[in-house]
Amino acid sequence: MACKNNLVVKQIIDLYDQISKLESLRPSKNVDTLFGQLVSTCLPTDTNIDVTEMSEEVKDMRSNLIKLCGEAEGYLEQHFSTILGSLQEDQNPLDHLNIFPYYSNYLKLGKLEFDLLSQHHSSHVPTKIAFVGSGPMPLTSIVLAKFHLPNATFHNFDIDAHANTLASSLVSRDPDLSKRMFFHTTDVLNATEGLDEYDVVFLAALVGMDKEAKVKAIEHLEKHMAPGAVLMLRSAHALRAFLYPIVDSSDLKGFQLLTIFHPTDDVVNSVVIARKLGGSSTNGVNGTRGCMFMPCNCSKVHAIMNNRCKKNKMIEELTAIE
Repeated sequence: MACKNNLVVKQIIDLYDQISKLESLRPSKNVDTLFGQLVSTCLPTDTNIDVTEMSEEVKDMRSNLIKLCGEAEGYLEQHFSTILGSLQEDQNPLDHLNIFPYYSNYLKLGKLEFDLLSQHHSSHVPTKIAFVGSGPMPLTSIVLAKFHLPNATFHNFDIDAHANTLASSLVSRDPDLSKRMFFHTTDVLNATEGLDEYDVVFLAALVGMDKEAKVKAIEHLEKHMAPGAVLMLRSAHALRAFLYPIVDSSDLKGFQLLTIFHPTDDVVNSVVIARKLGGSSTNGVNGTRGCMFMPCNCSKVHAIMNNRCKKNKMIEELTAIE
C-alpha cells in the first residue's frame, strides 16, 4: 500500500509541475486535460493517505496546488456563466446549465446536502439561506432553490463584483429565482449585520484557501450567526485533500459538530454540518447526539437517512463539542 500511495503522490506532483508551468489557467484543451487527469487521480478514497502527515515539501506543493485549482475553477465558472448569460433574451440560462461540465456533480451534491440538512433541521424547513463565496455560477444555491427549497430565499455573498454581475444575469430571466435570489458584494469578514437572520449559512470550499484563512472565516461566522443556526461547510478527504482545503472538528469552536460525510463517488467535496451553540437544539434532532456519516456513495444517502444511526459500520456517535 505504501508503494501504491507513493506512486499516486508522485503522479500528483508531476501533474502539479505541469499545471504550474501553464501560461494561463483559463479553459483550454491543455488546461482541461491536465485538471481532468488531476481530478481522476485524486478521486480514489481507498487509500490511507493523510496529507497532514506528509513532508513539508509535499505540504507546500499541496497548498500551491489548491490555489491553482481555485483559480482554474473560477475561470471555468466565469467562462460558462458568460456563455449562459449571453443567450438570446427569450432563453432562460437556467434551462441550459447542463453545458457546465460538472453540473451533474452539483445536482448530486445539492441532493446530498439537502438530505443531510433535513436530518438536522427537521423542526422547520429553512426559509432564509446565505451562501458565502457563491462565485459567478452559484450552482449550489440554484440547485437547492429549484429542486429542494422552493419557498426559501438565498442571499449570495462574494467579494468579486464581476462574479456577482455574472451570477445575477443567470437568474434574472427566471420568473421564480429572480425573486428569491439576492447578491451581495462584500468580504465575508466585513459582513456583520444580518448574518444572524439566516437559518443556514453555507461556506464555500474555496473561501479560506489555507487553514488560517479558513479558521478566520469560521470564527467570524460564529461571532455573528444566530444561536442554533446551521453552518454547512465543504471539506476534503484522502487524496481529494490535494484539491480542496480540509475542515477539522477543531476548527469549529463555538459550534456543535453534527455530521461529516465523505462521498466515495465522483462528488469530490466532503460535507461538514455544524450548529451554532447557544440555541435550543444544540443536542441535535430530537435531543440526540449528532452523527458522523462515514464514507458512502451519494446515491445511497436515502438508505442511510432511513436507517440513521442503526448501521454501525456507516455511522458512529459523536460527542457534542463543548
